[in-house]
Amino acid sequence: MVYIEEGMVLGIGTGSTVNQLIEVLKDRKIQLKGAVSSSNQTAAALRIARIPELDLNSEGDLSLYIDGADEATADGMLIKGGGAALTREKVVAAASAKFVCIIDDSKLVEVLGSTFALPVEVIPMARSYVARELVKLGGLPVLRQGVVTDNGNVVLDVHLRIPDPVAFETAVNQIAGVVTVGLFARRGADVLIVASDGGVRTLVLSP
Repeated sequence: MVYIEEGMVLGIGTGSTVNQLIEVLKDRKIQLKGAVSSSNQTAAALRIARIPELDLNSEGDLSLYIDGADEATADGMLIKGGGAALTREKVVAAASAKFVCIIDDSKLVEVLGSTFALPVEVIPMARSYVARELVKLGGLPVLRQGVVTDNGNVVLDVHLRIPDPVAFETAVNQIAGVVTVGLFARRGADVLIVASDGGVRTLVLSP
């Protein structure tokens, strides 16, 4: 991939897209200094591929983060968190100078929330309170059964359409007990790579 350079520290997300990326890095024998992982699942995949896992606290700011998304708009705003790794993904994305997001065209929507519920990571004691506050914001929250995040929290999946993702991200983050919301609007993708049956197109949203 054109964005990955030999010897760099790569921020890397979670999910099927990332698993395929790790296989490509392994097969092409791209020599990274290492990668900062966003989940225990990705960390395990990195170990299998023999790519060193590095600590964000030690590495500081990163030059590149690569991940997928559950939904995306053409201007790079995203819903993420289908794999329940949204908090760590958001941290690594925020610490990276460039965020490259890879999706297929079925995930490209005009309005976020059209096809995928919005994940919200919540500390367990605040689950019911946060759910009531999300209802006040117009959402229908549903507890994701049997899921505990790598941080020891629960996930509420909120069903609603989100015409103003930046404002809604801010509003949800103000609810006491919310760890983070799976809206990547204030820090969205810089590059969106969209695969379809007709080929691949790249949307460069910021330099």
